[in-house]
Amino acid sequence: MLTEDQVARLLAPFGLQLTSRQLGLLVTYLELLIRWNRRINLTSVRDPEECVTRHFGESLYLARWVELKGTSLDIGSGAGFPGLALKIAFPALSVTLLEPVAKKRAFLKEVARACGMEAVEVRAERLEDFEGAPSSFDAATSRAVGGLERLIPRAARLLKPGGKLALWLTQGQGKGLRQIESAIEWRGLLSLPLAREREIRIGTRKENLPGNY
Repeated sequence: MLTEDQVARLLAPFGLQLTSRQLGLLVTYLELLIRWNRRINLTSVRDPEECVTRHFGESLYLARWVELKGTSLDIGSGAGFPGLALKIAFPALSVTLLEPVAKKRAFLKEVARACGMEAVEVRAERLEDFEGAPSSFDAATSRAVGGLERLIPRAARLLKPGGKLALWLTQGQGKGLRQIESAIEWRGLLSLPLAREREIRIGTRKENLPGNY
């Protein structure tokens, strides 16, 4: 298994400022991911080094540019990327993870337990079934989830005015965001290191929701 120093070297292209404790938590998370992935399909990426760059690096890259505070909703968490990984970068963040697959929820809970994370709630709903209070989250994140024309307006409804929505997308997906009617104003684009076709799009919720959203 990889050491903290090896993980730090693999993450160097992302320009992250991580403490020794945070690197230790990443190693713990990675070890669980590799072990559980042998029994249930958490990710198609099997190589530990690629897991560090593709999953942890790309998830944590947001933390280099955006500070997350308060409450955050992660939509379709899967193996915890980006939502649970970002909890390592922002320990005080209160995170709600939406993951409909029971085995994946069990994994998320085990990572939170093993890493001593507090204020992590793992829920079984899909976004369309989640009955969260309107305007209750400071941020929302989602990675590799389709149906953006439905996801974005629903996520906007759950965000506070001024709250941030961050989506990990392909370049092709990113080009169509402005055609989706929502209360999100798209303000940022982060090209991911080591990835030709992937990027993070960052939007901010406007004061008013259009239509019936």
